[in-house]
Amino acid sequence: MIAGFDGVPGALLPILHALQEHFGCVPEAAKPLIAHALNLSRAEVHGVVTFYHDYRAEPAGRHVLKLCRAEACQSVGGAALHRDVLAKLGLDWGGTTPDGRLTVEAVYCLGLCATAPAALLDGAPIGRLDAARLDGVVTGVMAT
Repeated sequence: MIAGFDGVPGALLPILHALQEHFGCVPEAAKPLIAHALNLSRAEVHGVVTFYHDYRAEPAGRHVLKLCRAEACQSVGGAALHRDVLAKLGLDWGGTTPDGRLTVEAVYCLGLCATAPAALLDGAPIGRLDAARLDGVVTGVMAT
């Protein structure tokens, strides 16, 4: 996969995207291979992987729920909703349920401020969250 980007200017991000799409994460074992292919240090590759929130060290669950933690969502009760759902699931931010069905991640602004608190479920926006609606979303995901 890495060799397919040989000679492509700025190939690091496209390589990381390709690996994550294929493996569901950027495997630790790939970092030295990428570094060698691009004449970078392993630290440089690791720095890019850890800088961007969308790259994962482990595959996510079948479903990914991204909860907005920006100010607009916090100002209308988002923090309490997040705390409750994480507690119910027994997860911390970035955690995946033991059955692998759901990963809950933080995101900082979805641009849905007018419908705060907001979230993304598998890339689909959800606005005007309240405890009942968020519970329904989670219950639906956990049933699949």
